[in-house]
Amino acid sequence: MTETRNVLFTAAEAAAATGGELVGPGDGPASAVAVDSRKVEPGALFVALPGERTDGHAFVAAALGSGASCVLARGDRKAEVLAAPGADKASFIFVPDCLAGLQALAKAYRQRFPRLLRIGITGSSGKTTTKECVAAILGRSRSVVLNPGNLNSDIGLPLSTFSIREEHEIGIFEMGMNRAGEMGELAEVFEPDLALVTNVGTAHIGILGTRQAIAQEKKKIFSRFSGSQVGFVWEDDDFNAFLKEGARGKIVDFGPRSTEGMRVVRDAGLSGYDLEWRGRPFRFGLPGRHNLLDAIGAAALASAAGASDDDVVSGLAGVKPLFGRSELLEGEYTILRDCYNANPDSVEAAIRLCDSVEWAGRKVYVLGSMLELGSESDAAHRKVGGIAGMSKAEALFFFGPECKAAFEAARLAGFRGLAIFETDFDRLLSSLRGYLRAGDLLLLKASRGIALERLAEALLPPQAAGAEKGIEGGGNVP
Repeated sequence: MTETRNVLFTAAEAAAATGGELVGPGDGPASAVAVDSRKVEPGALFVALPGERTDGHAFVAAALGSGASCVLARGDRKAEVLAAPGADKASFIFVPDCLAGLQALAKAYRQRFPRLLRIGITGSSGKTTTKECVAAILGRSRSVVLNPGNLNSDIGLPLSTFSIREEHEIGIFEMGMNRAGEMGELAEVFEPDLALVTNVGTAHIGILGTRQAIAQEKKKIFSRFSGSQVGFVWEDDDFNAFLKEGARGKIVDFGPRSTEGMRVVRDAGLSGYDLEWRGRPFRFGLPGRHNLLDAIGAAALASAAGASDDDVVSGLAGVKPLFGRSELLEGEYTILRDCYNANPDSVEAAIRLCDSVEWAGRKVYVLGSMLELGSESDAAHRKVGGIAGMSKAEALFFFGPECKAAFEAARLAGFRGLAIFETDFDRLLSSLRGYLRAGDLLLLKASRGIALERLAEALLPPQAAGAEKGIEGGGNVP
């Protein structure tokens, strides 16, 4: 039986959307879009993006060999591309800039669904959790589509856009950035009707230089507002007024004081929070104030999108931790695995959370390197080291070359417990095994590139560590 594939557009339609030069048949259908030749399926359009290490134009032949029906490439590489084996069986679109072409194509495709309510979420941290909370609420009674995992960048968001279908009523897309101008490009592609900025923190400060510059980029999520849209900003954000300034549309605060109907009844520690939404009690199972704020922001967004009170309560009550984000793993030790990403703000939040929990056993904090902080890296690691040194941990393990500064700062802060700095994973694991005992609380916090989750997999049985669930992780762009 032949599989029927959904046709996204023809080569001629893609050429019109991108303003590119079409070479070859115009009626060739594209059923998918790929930027990695290894992921090309028969009938896909392959975008030959240039990269830091490789150039997609070098893989055009591989894409054609895997069945690509169309290729989007740069005009100045035309002769090279058309000489690839199999080129006579495909269509080609030549543009000055392949990334801009991909984004233009994604916008044109998205505009085919004018009834789709578009929700955009950005911020230095909490984007994915907020997105998943909104989806848990709105998905109970309406058909939603959201970008999977961390596909939130100048490439990832356009690729995610091609998953929109006629049956979808709401699109919930997180929008990340790690360079100047990127958020404006994403807003141009997606044009959110409702948008939320979780916070302005220090993630990727090494790229943009200052929090002011980060705020300048984040507020561009509102740049396509024309007057009827609604935006949300955290009530206590240092840049609250700045984020609202100049936006066309209604910008409102969210938070424990500002979001009407939400009441925090009790902090339940590592079990989350007892909340009330318009008088309806429920347990939100993600611990930490940062997760609480994500839940409140999600409730505000979903309510503005027309969610019923029952859906808000049932949706938030059903939210489970994502891989590496406030996961509570229980075995001989209790592990808080929070190592999907890390910056000074999120590391401090994780330490404060564990400090606040009443615990019969010992508290052991493993802090790994925070990446992509540029020239701010040393100061940032010294800051979190100082916080860790004054924490309630009985032992501190620092992992990764950048963490030497944190280790030194912890000692200078007067930490008197066991403190170890290590750059070799096997030695780190051996030291932990020699120190830990049943009943300890172990915090794992680091940037995703450090892969600190390996400790949980080594210290707990596969079932307790989540290995049997086939959970996958990936990099995040805050």
